[in-house]
Amino acid sequence: MNREIVYLSPTYPGSVHDKNICDSEELEFFKNVSVFVDLGYLGMCSDNAKIIIPYKHKKKQELTVEQKEFNKWVSSIRVKIEHVIASVKIFRKVKEKFRGRLYAREDTIMLVACALHNLKLCVKNVA
Repeated sequence: MNREIVYLSPTYPGSVHDKNICDSEELEFFKNVSVFVDLGYLGMCSDNAKIIIPYKHKKKQELTVEQKEFNKWVSSIRVKIEHVIASVKIFRKVKEKFRGRLYAREDTIMLVACALHNLKLCVKNVA
């Protein structure tokens, strides 16, 4: 995982769940990729993407050792993704409530923040 941001959807209000955004965007994957999601994405499917979702603990049924190890592996990858999101949110304008009045300015601000994150990765790799 190179931690580069390769896709950015339009911004949505904080009250909209990520799964609803994913459904409304109708994402299509044109090459075989692995998508690591959490339990909020149950039911997500794709022809080209391999959806990797952790096992859910059911009532009165313990997870097997293999399932726990799989969940641990998924979590270790997802935490890296969360670190990328945190790296973008170091910009104060991205993490706080946007009060701009111009249409779609929040999309531009998020795009610039993601581009700066990717640029930081390039500079780090060159040095």
